[in-house]
Amino acid sequence: MSNAPGGRTSTLSRSTKETSIDVAIDLDGTGRTEIDTGIPFYDHMLDQLGRHGSFDLSVKADGDLHIDSHHTVEDTAIVLGQAFAEALGDKIGVRRFASGLYPLDEALVEVALDLSGRPFFVWNVELPESIPLGSPPFDPSLAEHAMQSFATNAGITLHVSLKDGRNVHHIVEAAFKGLARCLRDAVRVEGGDVPSTKETL
Repeated sequence: MSNAPGGRTSTLSRSTKETSIDVAIDLDGTGRTEIDTGIPFYDHMLDQLGRHGSFDLSVKADGDLHIDSHHTVEDTAIVLGQAFAEALGDKIGVRRFASGLYPLDEALVEVALDLSGRPFFVWNVELPESIPLGSPPFDPSLAEHAMQSFATNAGITLHVSLKDGRNVHHIVEAAFKGLARCLRDAVRVEGGDVPSTKETL
């Protein structure tokens, strides 16, 4: 693990009876990713997070997929959130806030976040009925749980709202891309002080 000046990085591992997770992240990377959770659709979403966030991101997860994908999705998001928070460090000079509207074909998702240090999550996304995505299957409802687990462990305030959309794949992917772009904007260093009247985040 390291968080040296000029190197906002973290490497974390977590093992339980249900999963074994290894995550490495560089917030100042170029969008290189190496993702293997055993759940192809989730791999695709985490790849979006790294590429559109311009983070170098490595994720390796081994979980009890013979039961279902829930434990692997949740535990991966937990470790990813913890690694993000560690890499972010003292947050000196970061922009802190970011928001935007993110389209993917007919889907339109709004994402807003604050690197507040106060975990809070709002998910106003009513997904259309859909069969699970990919094989092993990813239950689309796990998108909410993944983002909540990430936000809680990253210590951020995160709001995600669906403005339009009919295709579940498009909606979930737009949400992950929107999260990625907002994180990319929020972690950008543009000053020399902690952006808070409390002088800490």
